[in-house]
Order: sequence, then C-alpha cells, then structure tokens
Amino acid sequence: MENNKNIERNSKFLSLVLRHEPGKIGLVLDSNGWASVEQLLHQAAEHGRSMSQEELRHIVASSDKQRFALSEDGLRIRANQGHSLASVELDLAPAEPPDTLFHGTASRFIDSIRASGLAPGSRNHVHLSLDLGTASNVGSRHGKLVVLTVRARAMAAQGHLFFLSQNGVWLTAAVPAEFIDFPAATQP
Repeated sequence: MENNKNIERNSKFLSLVLRHEPGKIGLVLDSNGWASVEQLLHQAAEHGRSMSQEELRHIVASSDKQRFALSEDGLRIRANQGHSLASVELDLAPAEPPDTLFHGTASRFIDSIRASGLAPGSRNHVHLSLDLGTASNVGSRHGKLVVLTVRARAMAAQGHLFFLSQNGVWLTAAVPAEFIDFPAATQP
C-alpha cells in the first residue's frame, strides 16, 4: 500500500515539474517539453524526491492516463499534454478529428462556456476526449458533471486545428460556443 502511495506522489510530482513548474527543481525542458531523465532524477533527489530509473519507467508505463512518454532511447521524458508553459510546443502534426469529441466539465462553468466557448485556461490547449467515459472521468473531478459534445469535424472544416497527443487526448486552441452541443438539462 505504501508503495502505491509513493508511486502516486511521484506521479503527481512528475506532472508538476514536467507540465507546469520545471524550475521548481531546476529542471530544463526543451521546446518540445523533453527533459533529460538523468537530470530529472538528479534534480528530484536534490529536492528530496528520490526515485530510481526503474520506478520512473514503472510510473510512465503504468499511468492510467499515459501522462508521460520516454524517448525511444529512454534518455528523455516529457508529459504528453497538459502543459501550462508557453515555451513548450509538443510538435504534434495537425490531425483530422472524428465528427464529435467530448469535454467533461462542472455544471458551474456552463453559463461561461455557453457565452465564450471552451478556452484552455492555464493550459496551452483545450483537452477533448474521444469517448464519453473518459470525458466523464475528467469532468467529475471538478464538481457536478456535465459532458459537452463538440462538433470537431465541423470546426476543422472552418479552419480550426486539432492535434492528437501520444496518449489519445485531442487538443485544440479553443472551442467556439457555436460548435458545442449542450445537454438538454443545461439549456437556459
């Protein structure tokens, strides 16, 4: 049980330093979000967060949302998406989205979304899911769940770009309200 808690703590720590605050431990990310595994492990240990390469590989491999990726040679690591750092560009090629994608959110945000659409907030992109289950899991963390349907292919036809992250999360700069279908229970 303690090992699971340690893995969870280290996963949250990796999310923090690979997505939002690498400077917190003096970590350097390149423009595509990659960091040296050796530097990460060294800097983490210097800041009281020791982990072995084996533990790091286990976290990458076992993350339920596949939040992290190791380079093919295993020498670099990055978060697959969710960055709030403007300096990180994941270097993903635009991809043709399916007809619809989903976004889970809390009911308290519906009026704002209806007025302004979906914005990335502190992140670099709006995150969209291919299926209702994933969107529900994400949205339920923020309050009373509402799942929105995004007419992604219609957006793309109007020139909006979509990107597919390595772990299957769809990313776009913003979603204008006219491309969002709101559940009937949330209609004004």
